[in-house]
Amino acid sequence: MKPPLLLIGQGSHDDAYAAEFGRFVHRLRCRLDHLAADVSGGYLERATPRLSDSVASLVARGHHRLVALPLSLSRVSDDFSAAMELEQKRHPTLMYDYGRPLGPDPRVLALLAERLNEAAAEISKPARPLELVGARPRLRAVDTLLEESLHVEPGETAVVLVGEGSTDAAANAEVHRVSRLFWEMHAYDFMTVETAFVSVTPPGVPGGLERCRRLGAKRVIVVPYLLFAGGMLERVWAQALAYGAGHPDLDIRCAEVIGDCETLADVVIDRYEEALQFVP
Repeated sequence: MKPPLLLIGQGSHDDAYAAEFGRFVHRLRCRLDHLAADVSGGYLERATPRLSDSVASLVARGHHRLVALPLSLSRVSDDFSAAMELEQKRHPTLMYDYGRPLGPDPRVLALLAERLNEAAAEISKPARPLELVGARPRLRAVDTLLEESLHVEPGETAVVLVGEGSTDAAANAEVHRVSRLFWEMHAYDFMTVETAFVSVTPPGVPGGLERCRRLGAKRVIVVPYLLFAGGMLERVWAQALAYGAGHPDLDIRCAEVIGDCETLADVVIDRYEEALQFVP
């Protein structure tokens, strides 16, 4: 039997994020079942199952070596390694190998392009006020459109790629790098791809939108550089809505998060198999 895959999430109080994380873990269990590889998931904080409980469960089932993979798009913080070191102290027989973070894998950038194109496709539909689909807003205009703005060209449309934001300067710089890669590989027909952050570090979503407006954009599509729906996505929407309320002449759209999908599972499985090369 191959070592189990342990997906590590930062943790959130948000039920929507936890539910999608859980669905993704289940998807990977189904995908790796043919390899006889167990899959588990745990959070560092603020949500269940906690990482410590998931590790204890794997050890109780006879696993003493595993592949730990941070389910993160950005540079992994020291919290992940510190948490695994603590688990190794709790379980002296435990050994583990790290899988690389997900981004910016070319397939992740392609998924972002899919979300951008889905949002752009909505532009051809009649504009209407922001509406809720399920429990959250999605793919609607922030404000009503002027009739003539329906004919905005891609070159007059800007993109704002929104990362989480961190106190780690290297992690923030990585999001800027992703924006550049995304523009050159998937969004070169658009005016620009600007970078913004949900919190902690500037510019926020309003700052990114304002830069696009000053560059002359008539339409802006906000693309969240986030894995799953939840509180972070809602904050992106709230900031975009607040800015849009004061700038009704600017058409602002928001794309979906990457989300639980087969392509994302492909990336994780490749990271898992890559880490297995170091397992004796």
